[in-house]
Amino acid sequence: MVTSYQKEQCLIFVQESFPKLSHAKTCKLLNCSRVKRYYKKRMPQKDEMVKNAIKEVLGTSRIGRKKVIVKVQKNHPHLGSSKIRRVYEREGFSLFKRMKKKRMDNPANPIEVPLAPNEEWAMDFMSDSLSNGRKFRTLNIIDQFNRKSLEIAISYSFPARKVIEILQRVIAEHGKPKAIRTDNGPEFTSDVFQTWMEDNDIEWVKIQKGKPQQNAIIERFNRTYREDVLDAHLFHTLENAVEITRIWKAEYNEDRPHEALNYFSPNQYAA
Repeated sequence: MVTSYQKEQCLIFVQESFPKLSHAKTCKLLNCSRVKRYYKKRMPQKDEMVKNAIKEVLGTSRIGRKKVIVKVQKNHPHLGSSKIRRVYEREGFSLFKRMKKKRMDNPANPIEVPLAPNEEWAMDFMSDSLSNGRKFRTLNIIDQFNRKSLEIAISYSFPARKVIEILQRVIAEHGKPKAIRTDNGPEFTSDVFQTWMEDNDIEWVKIQKGKPQQNAIIERFNRTYREDVLDAHLFHTLENAVEITRIWKAEYNEDRPHEALNYFSPNQYAA
């Protein structure tokens, strides 16, 4: 945002640099009022002392407005904070604000329900903690065709190489998918994972940042797993969480009816 004072300085600079340019045209170019040329300000003379006081306080240091106001008022208690702030901003003492770096986002990628198994899988991470407070993570993999839970791996961490090992094991059991839908987590965007996907001719379907609804099927699965297992049990060891999850996963695939599958279980729907 350009202040009135800054516009005035621009007006003076343009008129000195281009004397043939009329005052009216200069004002039109800079989008400022022509009255500025004739109005005599009284404030600059009154503010000169405040300006000098700010300069003394600043020196060569790089401090913000609030600290400047406190330091100036220590030396000049009669000066109000509003006056100091006005002169501080008008004279250009304000610190430069860094613009936020805009990150490139993925194109919109709405979810589509596949018409056959192994057309598209979905993967996502969840986290919870043991009774001693130590955090652990789960890697959930489902087939979006019949919502079948292909794998729920549990570990303290999941580097990209470990994710690949789990996928290779799941592929050996269920076959290779044509595509895998994930978010933009570092495990999925890593060079190791991307190279493995290309080498195995598997398409990476990445969702937009901040749009988990584009991975809605596994997000709904995560909610069910959270309510039935993670929130319903207190785990003392990692092995305890693995065993309870194994039993729940078998029941989920065999017996749990899904409204989206005409109230069939994932295994019944695929049969």
